[in-house]
Amino acid sequence: MDLQSLTFLVVGATFVLYIGIAIWSRASSTNDFYVAGGGVHPVANGMATAADWMSAASWISMAGLISFMGYDGGVYLMGWTGGYVLLALLIAPYLRKFGKFTVPDFIGDRYYSQAARTIAVICAIFVCFTYVAGQMRGVGVVFSRFLEVELTLGVFIGMAIVFFYAVLGGMKGITYTQVAQYCVLIFAYLVPAIFISILITGNPIPQLGFGGEVAGEPGVYLLDKLDGLSQELGFAAYTDGSKGTIDVFFITAALMVGTAGLPHVIVRFFTVPKVRDARKSAGWALVFIALLYTTAPAVAVFARVNMIDTINGPDSQGVAYEKAPGWIKTWEQTGLISWQDNNNDGRMFYSGDERNEMSIDRDIMVLANPEIAELPNWVIALVAAGGLAAALSTAAGLLLVISTSISHDLLKRNLMPDITDKQELLFARLSAAVAVVIAGIAGIYPPGFVAQVVAFAFGLAASSFFPAIIMGIFSKTMNKQGAMAGMVCGITFTAGYILMFKGVFFEPLIENKPENWLFGISPEGIGTLGMLINFTVAFVVSRFTANVPDQIQQMVEDIRYPRGAGGAQNH
Repeated sequence: MDLQSLTFLVVGATFVLYIGIAIWSRASSTNDFYVAGGGVHPVANGMATAADWMSAASWISMAGLISFMGYDGGVYLMGWTGGYVLLALLIAPYLRKFGKFTVPDFIGDRYYSQAARTIAVICAIFVCFTYVAGQMRGVGVVFSRFLEVELTLGVFIGMAIVFFYAVLGGMKGITYTQVAQYCVLIFAYLVPAIFISILITGNPIPQLGFGGEVAGEPGVYLLDKLDGLSQELGFAAYTDGSKGTIDVFFITAALMVGTAGLPHVIVRFFTVPKVRDARKSAGWALVFIALLYTTAPAVAVFARVNMIDTINGPDSQGVAYEKAPGWIKTWEQTGLISWQDNNNDGRMFYSGDERNEMSIDRDIMVLANPEIAELPNWVIALVAAGGLAAALSTAAGLLLVISTSISHDLLKRNLMPDITDKQELLFARLSAAVAVVIAGIAGIYPPGFVAQVVAFAFGLAASSFFPAIIMGIFSKTMNKQGAMAGMVCGITFTAGYILMFKGVFFEPLIENKPENWLFGISPEGIGTLGMLINFTVAFVVSRFTANVPDQIQQMVEDIRYPRGAGGAQNH
């Protein structure tokens, strides 16, 4: 069977599976729609959480970042992994016991303020739309390459699938669909990694293979070989870092605290029956996430070595374009790879200096990896299904958060408190439907600043949500004035700094160079400083304003005190 037919078959089968699960598990109440009835098994919830966590950024982009950045790319691996651990240990169990299944709900009740709730709703919607636009764009790229349909049509197909199981099934449908999607995406990630590890190193375990010897070259370690190739071609040594220590620390911390405040993952811990189950599902999710995250550095190394070898040829003199491997010409059609014959010799050459003739988008590394390694067609088709599973699973979780923020936090808890459960469910479904359409449009016509706003989204979450949640859980004396002042100051500083260097809506005011950064901190890491400003301002303001009401202090004490930790207040 040819590649396109096989890809249609594999991807079509997964779509039928997702739709079937959504029909079987459709929501019939707001409790089903928001938290899947609170009856999901910890292992299943762990798999769903892992699928929600590992978006197209983790599945498609992370190994590509590491492949191109080498040692410096490790900050994304550390930051995103650490963010989940931070979320699982310091936030999720306590919010689960509090019984509020959205971040704005928690902030509004804990800080006894509708204004605080509204600020949190705006932040949640902004962060989620930023991410979901990227997911839909990823869906379009996968469709355009592997199914050879127009990118716009690919996004429409993705919209239709997500619309069906997010709007019909709510959190209940999304949860069980994400269990299936996790199985697809992890299998699709590990299979080619194992194949390529055997081919390059003879070791079937990728995590060990990329640190081992090259097959057929005794005494030559793969990373040493890559270091030599990189330096020979004008790149920095792959295992050497170029970022300053303070910047590495601040970027890692910003990714950690930013991702720990992402609302679409926090809500997953409300779908299990008890607080004890929330902790168990957090542990299972970490195991499931680790399978991919520990494999990503190996995939990055394998892909880079194979890419250099196939472009530059065994003699490192370049391969004639007319004899170029099929994957190069196929990916050229997507615009993600291009060749310019600078010296008019008809040969392609890839390097880090003036000899370079190739423009390669880092996002193709995972998707093109099986093709570069000349693996069987069924593996390539599986990778297409895996990339779609990763993008669709996270898109669904994000859309649900947007829906919940509007229907529950903005309408039910703020603007329209008298609506019935049935009306709230209707508004939730309408909100999800509108969000799907907006996300699809953003995927088809992405604004020029989408890639830049990703850094803004992490900084926003780090400098707003995280301090407010942590202080809300662990400080009985933090009042609404302090929390709101901290959130506003943290967001304002972080947004202003990123706007100066990255522009977003206009040309950058300052050239984005290390010598211009404050304390040597890049815009990607400034969210950490914004978080510290948030904490400081909140602490100072709370000391000069009214005390926290006694009932709120008792509520905070109840969250932290282990009495009754086996169960949780129903919402």
